[in-house]
Amino acid sequence: MTHTIAAPRTPVTRSKGTNWEKWGWIYMRASGVVLVVLIFGHLFVNLMVGKGVHAIDFAFVGGKWSDPFWQVWDGLMLWLALIHGANGMRTIVNDYAHNRTLRGILKIAILVAVIVLLVLGTLVVTTFDPCPAGSPADLLPSICKDL
Repeated sequence: MTHTIAAPRTPVTRSKGTNWEKWGWIYMRASGVVLVVLIFGHLFVNLMVGKGVHAIDFAFVGGKWSDPFWQVWDGLMLWLALIHGANGMRTIVNDYAHNRTLRGILKIAILVAVIVLLVLGTLVVTTFDPCPAGSPADLLPSICKDL
């Protein structure tokens, strides 16, 4: 049984359909650039503006997430980072898991974990209310007493 190895510059014939590896590669580059902007903006606002790290508490987060701009900013950062990380983990699984069944199980586990984290994270960012109506006054944070 002999195998012939094609010359390095020989064009590769591909089956018709979507090249998921190419789109995964493009996503990693594009999301990486956007994530750098989002993360450094997040760090600048949280650590440099105002009193810096000493100002970060429940009231700071509650005030930030009451603004739709910061909900979109943090939600976008959450979605891009989780999908970016999942795509990286998928690549690692493809590179190192040689058993087809194990590879499939690991990719399904990554997908389930990402879906659960995206749903829970999105719910937290979009539905966060530091002062829920009808709550006992002694359980509410001090910022709610002024409202």
